[in-house]
Amino acid sequence: MSQPRIRILLDNDTGIDDALALAYLAACEHVEIVAVTATPGNVEADQVAANNRALLALCGAPQVPVLIGARKPLALPLLTTPETHGPQGVGYATLPEPGPADPGAGERDAVDHWIEAARANPGELTALLSAPLTNFALALRREPKLPWLLGRVVIMGGAFYHQGNTTPTAEWNTHVDPHAAAEVYAAYTAAAEAGLEAAKLPIVCSLDTTERFEMHPELLTDLAAAAGCTEPETVREDDPEGTRSTASNPLVRYLSDALRFYFEFHRDYDQGYIAHVHDFFAAGIAAGTLEYKSRAANVAVETESPLLIGTTVADFRALWGKPANAHVVTWNDPAAGFAELVEKLGALARRVTPVP
Repeated sequence: MSQPRIRILLDNDTGIDDALALAYLAACEHVEIVAVTATPGNVEADQVAANNRALLALCGAPQVPVLIGARKPLALPLLTTPETHGPQGVGYATLPEPGPADPGAGERDAVDHWIEAARANPGELTALLSAPLTNFALALRREPKLPWLLGRVVIMGGAFYHQGNTTPTAEWNTHVDPHAAAEVYAAYTAAAEAGLEAAKLPIVCSLDTTERFEMHPELLTDLAAAAGCTEPETVREDDPEGTRSTASNPLVRYLSDALRFYFEFHRDYDQGYIAHVHDFFAAGIAAGTLEYKSRAANVAVETESPLLIGTTVADFRALWGKPANAHVVTWNDPAAGFAELVEKLGALARRVTPVP
């Protein structure tokens, strides 16, 4: 049975797991990526946009508009993560700069583009937010009816019953721009009070469930085989640091070089030779391909406490007396998700670089 067509507006801060998520969406033939907008986070916004253009070209989708919105968080200095994602945001992966497919894209504001697209396609677009929520907060300021205009919203961010990955209580995306996240959830509280239907509330993929998507290097061996690579792709913990892939398929080579850096980072922080691919899980929800369960809650973000800034709190029992403003994901199926990832990316790799 064919899947219904899904049209996605993606906002990211590419980012190794952002890159994996973008490649996955490009691999889903039922998904139309309407635009990819860059938010500063893992790297600065111009580098995010360059990474997105290069990867879209590699995935055979150079026509997708790539735009830049905000260049810094709403109230805090920008914090980037070269130690986690590498100086360019994609680990050891390197690609030539292809330039924008649309010569005018660099002159258009990402936030205005989102609003125009939502107004032109009411109820049809899914918003996938795998970055700090800066651009989305600005879009909500300019168009308070955005919660009604969008079909679905999926957010990767936050930590509720799970340790933070940036501070003891805060997850990275929310920590980078807690004020933007607070504005977004406050806007959806107001929308819920004004009668927004529950199906349009954001689906929140927090560390509680995204860290269950723990990738091991053997998956790259499976991906290379699915892509028809002429030689096995092996990534081992005892390889010299920074070893580069020799995979015959350029998409496999790119993802392998990016993810090797991520494996090394997680190992260096005593988490094992693994990679938490948070954004792929959120992309699977947006694409309608991965199963999940969720609970309604009112989510708020701490913005004042130096100790707890960026901490997300979910009220599942309406103790605050406020309506639910989000659906917090409580369950997922990583094994099925990784099988889906290998199948889709392997097929894409064969399409963009056919096996001789």
